[in-house]
Amino acid sequence: MKQALLLLNMGGANNLDEIELFLRNMFADKNILPVNRYLRRFIANIIIKNRLEDVKKNYKLLGGKSPLTGLTQQLIGKLSERISIPVYAAMRYVPPFASKALQKCKEEGVEELLLFPMYPQYSTTTTLSSLEDIESWCAKEGYFPKIRLLDPYYDAYAYIALLAQKILDALGGKDPAEYDLICSAHGLPVSIIKAGDPYEKQIEANLSALKIYLQEHGVRFRSVKLAYQSKVGKSAWLEPNLADLLRKPTNLKALLCPIAFTIDNSETLYELEIEHRHIAQKIGYEDFIVAPCFNDDDRFVDFIMEYIQSV
Repeated sequence: MKQALLLLNMGGANNLDEIELFLRNMFADKNILPVNRYLRRFIANIIIKNRLEDVKKNYKLLGGKSPLTGLTQQLIGKLSERISIPVYAAMRYVPPFASKALQKCKEEGVEELLLFPMYPQYSTTTTLSSLEDIESWCAKEGYFPKIRLLDPYYDAYAYIALLAQKILDALGGKDPAEYDLICSAHGLPVSIIKAGDPYEKQIEANLSALKIYLQEHGVRFRSVKLAYQSKVGKSAWLEPNLADLLRKPTNLKALLCPIAFTIDNSETLYELEIEHRHIAQKIGYEDFIVAPCFNDDDRFVDFIMEYIQSV
């Protein structure tokens, strides 16, 4: 059976002009705004009107684009050297869209799609949204391959080991006992969690597994905390909020680990490295370290290969 591997992600604007496209596609997603389409469009227009210019300013600090697409292509380059099936990026809100990869798969006679979420934890707003997008395109185009969605890997032992190693790499030989480890996850509205989304429970399980792994390997931070970032609007979101946590320090040395991302993007490079670092500097943190995402790390390539082969 001819297969192809698709890496699922939200995507990141590749230039300033794509920022509005990203926002419009995201807020048009019923999994992001679970209301009727007319109200969703109304809310989206308000959010975009209020946020577009600010988001563009933020992206200018990143060189005018998200690094996500470029880093994903570097990862695909390494995977392609190790695997005998084609590998494609399948972005949800900006190019390269899943439809582009699916068109190639259809033309090449691919009979089975392996979907690897670049989100370690499952959420209706991420993994399900990408899956539904792929299923919708296939149905519309009369393309009916077997679709195999790989399970979330937030508690896979090899993934936890890799996450711990990235944290230690970022620490650079400094004494972990002097640092608070803050694992920061992208937030979600509480209403989505109450509707049955498992994301919060999987984030907490991810953190628990990481704590156990670090303890078993003799790595002891001063404390290990969980926080959520990227809140939009006035509704209740998952707590504690990262900015609030940083403003009430019990220790002035912190290492931040983006626990819900595998590829660096505006949420890591702008929010954590610029916005939240600025908060820490104003308060007077002695040291503020942000661990990078896995990106095209060879160890992450190994993990993906092993994970695909194990299912």
